[in-house]
Amino acid sequence: MSLATATAPESAAAAPPGRRQGLFRAAWRHGRTRIGVVLVGLVVLTAVAGPFLSPYSPTELVGIPNRTGVEGTVFGTDGIGRDVLSRFLHGGYTLITIAVSAALVGVVLGAAVGVVAGYRRGWLDEAVMRTNDMVLAFPQLVLALLVMSIIGPEVWLIIALIGVSHASRVARVAREATLKVVEQDFVKSAEAIGVPGWRIMGGEILPNITSPLLVELGLRITYSVGLIATLSFLGMGLQPPTADWGLMINENRIAITVQPWSVVLPVAAVALLTIGANLITDGLSRASIGIDRGVEK
Repeated sequence: MSLATATAPESAAAAPPGRRQGLFRAAWRHGRTRIGVVLVGLVVLTAVAGPFLSPYSPTELVGIPNRTGVEGTVFGTDGIGRDVLSRFLHGGYTLITIAVSAALVGVVLGAAVGVVAGYRRGWLDEAVMRTNDMVLAFPQLVLALLVMSIIGPEVWLIIALIGVSHASRVARVAREATLKVVEQDFVKSAEAIGVPGWRIMGGEILPNITSPLLVELGLRITYSVGLIATLSFLGMGLQPPTADWGLMINENRIAITVQPWSVVLPVAAVALLTIGANLITDGLSRASIGIDRGVEK
């Protein structure tokens, strides 16, 4: 018994740390990952430092509406005379914060559901995954619009709805990864010596499925940004006079031929953030596949 107790934890702990560290190193060797980090870093830096660099308050009226070349401004004024640059610099922090929060909620909840379903299997697995399929049947945007039209566009509700809709997708990935890990010797050894199931799931299985979960986190952040910007554009996200990139597009789209900067700046920021996150995710995915093939060999 003592020999098995000493051997099982060592075998369980030997692989995961090296795999996790190797994943980031391997991903960084891909040029697409470095490009993605630069793009995301620029947008995040703009969102975080923007409010401190803003020349005006995002709600201050500084000139005639929808004009370029207004004295004291760089990109002119928006539809009601506010400084476009100030609105843009204030508009990213909230969007990125909500997107990351929703993605984290979705990945944490989905990972927990997927690991439990994949480890326990049997009727619990069937019940969880069939419920998951029901959630997947509803498009994310339609579900969010339906609920918010009843309750209202609250920030906590946006995070919860997008997080839950992500969780159902993450759960499928986590379950598939768990089904592969539960057949490994270190899990069988832990079960043989009587390690509780919750400790096996948290200490043996979860560390070994971090690679696909990190890829999912990147994807969910990307989708969250698009969904939140779309909700704001449709008037069901953040409400005026809040400075928000999606809201900026909605407020100024009519006058885009007269004053394009009010729309071009937020669209460019959302596009760069989405492209950058996708490049990072793709780099992580390629690195994970390469590591798995190396392990298989």
